[in-house]
Amino acid sequence: MDRKVALVTGAGRGIGRGIALAFARAGYDVCVHYNQSAVMAEDTVRQIQETGVHAEALQADISVMEGIQALFQQFSERFDRLDIHVNNSGITRMKPFLETTPELYDEVMNTDLKGLYFCSQHAARLMVERGTRGAIINISSNHSMGTWSNSTVYAAAKAAVNKLTMNMALDLAVYGIRVTGIAPGYTMIEKVDPVKAKPYIESVSSRIPMGRFATPLEVGEAAVYLASDNAGYITGTTLYMDGGALLPVWAERS
Repeated sequence: MDRKVALVTGAGRGIGRGIALAFARAGYDVCVHYNQSAVMAEDTVRQIQETGVHAEALQADISVMEGIQALFQQFSERFDRLDIHVNNSGITRMKPFLETTPELYDEVMNTDLKGLYFCSQHAARLMVERGTRGAIINISSNHSMGTWSNSTVYAAAKAAVNKLTMNMALDLAVYGIRVTGIAPGYTMIEKVDPVKAKPYIESVSSRIPMGRFATPLEVGEAAVYLASDNAGYITGTTLYMDGGALLPVWAERS
């Protein structure tokens, strides 16, 4: 039988790369979407292919409808099926509320919410057309529940993603498609220099009950579980994966 296929947006680096690698290790063929990080996306593909499965990198700007349409057109030309769609692409822009511009608002919302919405719609249509009882996983953030300064737009977008996850799950259940979310907290990614950032990492880690940052692969392994038959009765919920950073008792100590 053909291997199942996972499409992961924003998979060239960071959490997206960890998710793509986790699905590859679980035996899935993987479509690695990226927008600007072509070199890193190809490196992700190389790492995936070393596990013995098939992978391809596809470029698209999912902040615009033309980009989303192009992504799924390319995907359909290269892959025969879609079992798992992971919405990982996101933009983080921090700015004080009184200094936030319409341009910043649109930049974040167009990728983090609008792009996620219509990528999910295209993915769900493919699954419905082919009778696939698949899964859609939305990568949110603990900003959706926690409150930090300068993040009014980003936090609002991620809170909307959590609610969208619930409503999508309700609408798609009739087709056997499950929709879940993962809300990571602090995560070690490539752009974080562990040496230069050591004082900051240690300071933040001291306020996290688990005492450390997550790794992208840990988030990926959670996504693989949510996509698996073992999670077959889970839909419409978001898994907070932040080492307990949101726990009230620890918030009071900070």
